[in-house]
Amino acid sequence: QVQLVESGGGLVQAGGSLRLSCVASGSTFSINLIGWYRQAPGKQRELVAENYSGGTTNYADSVKGRFTIARDNAKNTLYLHLNSLKPDDTAVYYCKGRGASDYSRVYWGQGTQVTVSS
Repeated sequence: QVQLVESGGGLVQAGGSLRLSCVASGSTFSINLIGWYRQAPGKQRELVAENYSGGTTNYADSVKGRFTIARDNAKNTLYLHLNSLKPDDTAVYYCKGRGASDYSRVYWGQGTQVTVSS
């Protein structure tokens, strides 16, 4: 059984920083951690950043230059460094994975709340 668990969210003032972590457990050989999405109240879930191992990273225009995605394959962990946070960054942040051998299989974590105060 594969599980994705996000952590690292919290309350931070505008201009502050956070580091989010997504840890995959279980049959980790069967899953690729590919990116981060977020969902603000009343909004659709949107792409924040995605990175395929060995490939390029795509960032949403709204976070480009402020957020950085990273990974530690040995720890089955995907990170998101959030810098220069703005109130508009307030959302639940979700880690996304997909099946290594079945790309149609999508995995989501439970999300971690990021709240940025002005």
